[in-house]
Parts: sequence; structure tokens; C-alpha cells
Amino acid sequence: MKTVITLLLLFASTLAFTQEATVADLKVQGHKKLKASFVKKISNIKAGSKLDSLAIEADIKLLKRLPSIAHAYYQVFPADEENTYNVFYNIEENFTIIPSANVYTTNDDEFAYRLGLYEFNLFGQNMTFGGFYQKDIYDSYALNFRAPYLFSRQFGLAVNYQNLTTQEPVFFDNTTSDYKYNNESIEFLALFQLNFNNRFEFGLNYFTEDYEYKSGATSPNVPQELRVHKLLYKLIYEYNNLNYDYQYVEGFRSIFNFQYVTSRNEAQLPAFLIGWNDFQYFKRFGNKGNWASRLRLGLATNNDTPFAPFSVDNNLNVRGVGNTIDRGTAAIVLNTEYRHTLYEKDWFSLQGNAFIDAGSWRNPGGDFGDFSDSQNIRVYPGLGVRFIHKKIFNAIFRIDYGFGVTSDATQGLVFGIGQYF
Repeated sequence: MKTVITLLLLFASTLAFTQEATVADLKVQGHKKLKASFVKKISNIKAGSKLDSLAIEADIKLLKRLPSIAHAYYQVFPADEENTYNVFYNIEENFTIIPSANVYTTNDDEFAYRLGLYEFNLFGQNMTFGGFYQKDIYDSYALNFRAPYLFSRQFGLAVNYQNLTTQEPVFFDNTTSDYKYNNESIEFLALFQLNFNNRFEFGLNYFTEDYEYKSGATSPNVPQELRVHKLLYKLIYEYNNLNYDYQYVEGFRSIFNFQYVTSRNEAQLPAFLIGWNDFQYFKRFGNKGNWASRLRLGLATNNDTPFAPFSVDNNLNVRGVGNTIDRGTAAIVLNTEYRHTLYEKDWFSLQGNAFIDAGSWRNPGGDFGDFSDSQNIRVYPGLGVRFIHKKIFNAIFRIDYGFGVTSDATQGLVFGIGQYF
């Protein structure tokens, strides 16, 4: 069918020398909660525009990226007037009111969890609204709103509030202490979609950090109590050339995140820069295989501080390593895994995966030679399983077990909703 439609488009483009084939109307079918007006707003194809197969393919690719859409395809049929055509975008919607859950073990072999609820298609406009509650010794919560197409196909807005409290290890002088850490923040971001592959986010985050000593080693150079107000300037640039087919992904994606952080207490926590880039590559193998890789390169101002920005944590970068076992001012992390569909029928898919997570860090105040220090290198192979609902956005329940093969290695389970990356 798709080959026939493509041939029809090619034929239509050469029907006349004096008049190009045009679109009589764009029609949206199969949608329920999603508004047809929204689909038309973000589409390249409009009534009266040139009939362009490349523009149609780009629209379909964009639609399949949206949280509200499980699958999309198009059809083209001749209209009443000569050399004009009706274009139909056929939509298979996702269910978009989604609970989220992450469960993991702490370094004390206790369980921590995060439970949330999000609507990914608010008002049928692909707006996201929701929040989470977290129990990790202490209580935390957050609210998030994101509307990438609020004003047009190119301009949107995001607002986030977070009150996060955790017990954080602080590393200094080859010793460790535990602090109660609170971060309360409000963030505003302007969202700009330059074109199909490139987007930007610009914004401000005003937050308060509060460190309170609980137990462990002490030092005259490390405060036992610290409360500081900070302002964070944020820039995010994303290049996205991913193509989705239900649970399968193919293509390349790069996300660059740059932050400049200032504080009112420069003596204890000076201003610093931090940036990192995630390079993601996905490749299909046959009908059931999918190779996925993520390389993160991160660099921050190399302040000799126990409160370094990059952390080693099994919920972020190395599965099985434990929660926040080390910190650094630069990071290199590679996650690579092979995903294979073991069983699939209608709405359900069972996927297995084999992975290797590896990373190394620069110590606060150290040099780039720290990357080759055996004490900083972590390598964790492992196995996992995915239970996937194909018609509910991000409804992927994952279980991974990672075990270390380097010095001072640990092992453990990591649970969560959604793919690890």
C-alpha cells in the first residue's frame, strides 16, 4: 500500500507542467482525544500547499514522536478538482494518563521509590501535566507542566516546581559523611523548535539548597550546615533524527545541556559552569532486535568541593552500582544494550535485554588522569526484561540486574517505568 501511495505522489507531481499538484484538504482520521486542529497546526502539509511526499513523510515522523500517538500513517486520494488531492493522516492514539514508578535499593539495602501520575495529552494538545511523590528516607514531590506547541509549531513553554529531599553522601579527605539535602526550585523554560530535527530550550531556575549534617566524618573545611540561594541559567540544544515503530527505535539523537549557576554565598559555593552531551544511537536488527547506545560526556568547573555536580548512581548512569556512591567534576559514561522481542501479540510485547554500563569520573580538584584511575572506573554488565503495553505511552515496566566486574564492585536490581535511555 505504501509503495502504491508513493508512486501516486510521484505521478501526481508530474501531471502538469503549468500547475503543480496541490493539497485540497488535510484530513485527520482515527483520533479520539487528540484534536484534529492540533495535528493540522503542527503539520507542514496545509490545504492549498504543494503536494510534497517528503513533507508528508516528515509530518508522519513527527507525529510518531508525540506521546499521544502510538502509530501514524498517511493516504492520498484525488480530489474533485483537477490536479488536487486530499491527504489523510491516520492516527492510532496512545492512552496518555500514565502512572510512573521507580523502585530501587539504597546503599543501606533499604528500598526507595518514586510514584507519579502524568497526563501527556492535556486538552488534546499534547501538553504534559503531572507530578511525583518520592520516598527516599525523606519525602519529596514535584509538579511539571510542558507545552512544546503552546503558541505555534515552533514556540512553547515549560514550568517546573520541585521540592526534593534526600540523604546524600559527601566525599572528602578519603572519608564520607551523610547529609540531609533539600533542593526547592522553580523553573521557567522557553521552548523553540527550529525545524524538524533541531530544537532549543532557554530558561531560568531559581532554587535553594540546604545541607544538614547527619552522620559520619567531619572537617573544619566542610560546613555541617549550609543554606544558599542560587540562580541557574539553562540552555538545551537537541538534534533528533529518531524514527519510532512502536517499541522499536532507529536513528541518532544528541542532547546538549549547558548551565551557569551563581549563588549568594560565593565564599562557600562559588559560581560554576556545567555542561554535558548525550549521544544516542539506535539500530534495528531484523524484525525483533534493537541495539541502543548512549554516550555521555560531561564537564564542570573543577572546584575542590565535596558537593561536586556529577554523581555515580544506578538510577542515572550505571545499573547495579548503588545510589550516589561517588561524585566528580567531569564524567564519561557509556550505556549500551541489545533489546530483543521475545513475545509479541496485539497490544503486548515482552522484551529481553543484555547491557553493559561503564563510566569514569574526574575527582573534585583533580585532573583528567583520574579517568584512568582504577578506583574511578565502573563496569557493570547485566541482564533485564521489559513488559511493554504498545498502546499506552511509555508503558514499559523494566527490571535490570547489574553486577560489577571492577574493584569494590557491587550488584543490584533497578526497577522503573520506561526504557533506561
